[in-house]
Amino acid sequence: MVLSFPSFAQAPKKEFKVIPKEVVPLYNGTFVGVDVYGIGSKMLGGNFMSSEVSVDMNLKNRFFPVLEAGFGATNTDNEEGFIYKSSAPYFRIGMNYNTMFKKKSLSHLYVGVRYAFSAMSYDVKGPALKDDIWPGEVPFEYSGEKTTAQWIELVIGVRAQIYKNFLMGWALRYKSRLSVKENVNTTPWYIPGFGENKSTTFGVTYSLIYKLPF
Repeated sequence: MVLSFPSFAQAPKKEFKVIPKEVVPLYNGTFVGVDVYGIGSKMLGGNFMSSEVSVDMNLKNRFFPVLEAGFGATNTDNEEGFIYKSSAPYFRIGMNYNTMFKKKSLSHLYVGVRYAFSAMSYDVKGPALKDDIWPGEVPFEYSGEKTTAQWIELVIGVRAQIYKNFLMGWALRYKSRLSVKENVNTTPWYIPGFGENKSTTFGVTYSLIYKLPF
């Protein structure tokens, strides 16, 4: 009797290629920007003048903590004879989020949020007030009125690389007032960094930006 056993060919081993996961560094540069939109707006006939400097840091190419410091001023009057003067610094702190973090590019679209604060003084002068009971008029003029203001901003912006470490950026800002300290006889009409004293308003910045070489 002849016994035969089937022979089995050894199946080839499958090889899997392991692709290492890309590690994005925590720190990817610091950027310094100067806003020129506020100065240009004033030169074109606007009521407010402002300029600011921003410093932000690229973390993981996603998160950009940012600090902004600026100076705002106005010296204007209206048809009713009121004159309003004010000038003061303002400060913002917040975060931007890079929506194009997967692309290794300095150019990107971002969204962000800010907390802002300003402490200021202002002068206001207007037509004299008539007294309904006593004859004569009461002057309406107050100088050195002090106040503080707080607000938040929602930001959407674009950065575009111009040449090597030089960029430019546009940002649209929706501003919502949190608080404004009122005085006994007056209310501030203008808030540096915010604009006209309303519950909400919009703002625009156009910045020239430089990425520091470290």
